[in-house]
Amino acid sequence: MVTAAQPPTAPALMQALNDELLASRSATQTLEAWCSDHHLAAQPRIVAQLVTNTDKDATAEQRQRLHVASTDVVKFRHVRLRCGARVLSEADNWYVPGRLSAEMNRLLETTDTPFGVVVRPLEPYRETLAVTTFWTAGAAPPEALFAHRAVLFTRDHVPFSEVYEVYQREILP
Repeated sequence: MVTAAQPPTAPALMQALNDELLASRSATQTLEAWCSDHHLAAQPRIVAQLVTNTDKDATAEQRQRLHVASTDVVKFRHVRLRCGARVLSEADNWYVPGRLSAEMNRLLETTDTPFGVVVRPLEPYRETLAVTTFWTAGAAPPEALFAHRAVLFTRDHVPFSEVYEVYQREILP
């Protein structure tokens, strides 16, 4: 007798996405594939909804990780990464505009294009600094499931951004 496979549990899905994100060079690309694979929206496209009137100065530790002096410009961008009506993550992004092209800076300041899409020409890779899990098995899923803090580097190993991404329960199908 053949039995149907059980669908993965919500904690298993969360862990699968966490593993995919940790192995990925781009959270945006991973989220877009996740959105498509799990049919989270009719149009599986990630959009960065800019949250205005927020500003967080880079800390001394962040400036050190980004290899910038206290006088160098570091910009801050807070977005909600959406797939259709679902907010998949809330992301804080500190970036060094002097290490991006003028067009990249324009896109970041004036459009809903996700950071990962904008900086794709830099062939970035991520170095994960911390992973925090907010959900324990057996409990109802909280709004925020887990978070990543990472530094992004260019293909030439130059740090240009630090991100703090908080993945929301709306990632669960």
